[in-house]
Amino acid sequence: MNRTDAPKAPATFHVKSFGCQMNVYDGERMAEMLGAQGMTAADGADADLVILNTCHIREKAVDKVYSDIGRMTREDGTRPMIAVAGCVAQAEGSEISRRAKTVDIVVGPQAYHRLPDLIEKAGRGEEAVDTDMPAASKFGALPARTKQARPTAFLTIMEGCDKFCTYCVVPYTRGAEISRSWTAILDEAKALVDGGVKEITLLGQNVNAWSGEDDKGRMQGMDGLVRGLAELPGLHRIRYTTSHPNDMSDGLIAAHNDCAKLMPFLHLPVQSGNDRILKAMNRSHDVATYLRLLDRVRAVRPDIALSGDFIVGFPGETDAEFEDTLKIVDAVGYAQCYSFKYSPRPGTPAADMDGQVPAAVMDERLARLQAAINRHQVAFNSATVGRRTDILLERKGRYPGQLIGKTPWLQSVHVTAPDSAIGDLIEVDIISAGPNSLAGDYSRRKAA
Repeated sequence: MNRTDAPKAPATFHVKSFGCQMNVYDGERMAEMLGAQGMTAADGADADLVILNTCHIREKAVDKVYSDIGRMTREDGTRPMIAVAGCVAQAEGSEISRRAKTVDIVVGPQAYHRLPDLIEKAGRGEEAVDTDMPAASKFGALPARTKQARPTAFLTIMEGCDKFCTYCVVPYTRGAEISRSWTAILDEAKALVDGGVKEITLLGQNVNAWSGEDDKGRMQGMDGLVRGLAELPGLHRIRYTTSHPNDMSDGLIAAHNDCAKLMPFLHLPVQSGNDRILKAMNRSHDVATYLRLLDRVRAVRPDIALSGDFIVGFPGETDAEFEDTLKIVDAVGYAQCYSFKYSPRPGTPAADMDGQVPAAVMDERLARLQAAINRHQVAFNSATVGRRTDILLERKGRYPGQLIGKTPWLQSVHVTAPDSAIGDLIEVDIISAGPNSLAGDYSRRKAA
């Protein structure tokens, strides 16, 4: 059905991304694609087209999208063309347009390369919904990477998930695991480095499941890809996220020892410290297996910083089972972690499980978990004091002359370095530590 209220062809756009790093990457690629079409980026309040690039992992994230849609109408009664992209779009499809009449475009994460065509359809007042998951890769339809305004960049190397954890919507919104080709990844990485990027973070729902043939026709796992990327001149740092314990190969563990550009940081979610809960989550590891895996990583890289994800209040979780999660946090001593209350997602098996945990209980457990995580994060940061290390300067700090950079262990460091600029790698002495950042002294190193 044609719409008579749809805004006409937009000249400017604004992309607002929610959720994970892959959404940030997708948002950047949509912006580059629209720029290649002759459109210009603009502030959200003034843009002709606003794209809400959405996350469906938790209920609050979905509610925020609809709240943002409701605020799009301006004081003079006009509104931009509104597109809902990403995982909410994939999960809810045309239901979004029925629920929010001002939405003009709905496009899933595997179809956003068709956004220009959808914009044209919406401009004609036609229905513009595309939630297909085509077998052909969308990446080949996207323009070459443009020069980045910062020295770090994300690069998606695979998408989708075959693990089907009972709480997770990713297999339904992103599809099955698909690896991008070696050549496409290396070409995109080279374009990023040529544009000024010095650190690349490789992305995937299960990034360490990547596999493919290299330029000589040999099958490679992610460790081979990391080594191939490390040969790029001008690329100084490589990171990756998010990993699955089942896909942590011997080769990738070894790469943390013998590939100098691979940073000593590993995000490896466990989700719970209790084996019964892990089985109910359909996680294919138990606590002992997970801890042995971390021991193997630490054996080759003793200074590695470990990070993880935790869900509290999974259906049926008892007080004693939650205590097991606190125990694994203490056993590992994470440098940082993400922690969440369980949020039932429609269509996932866990949403229909018995024993849904009351919100007040989840709140109390999350507070205790985060206190434990913060304690270990402070300890990790404090142990860095007195160390001399490289930091990659990424942005300006809060105060005049202050710059903020990241250590190899992904800690933020604020430093005064008058003759340095964003994008520089400099050596600093860590002189103090807080819960979320470190202070660095550049003057001692400069004097030396």
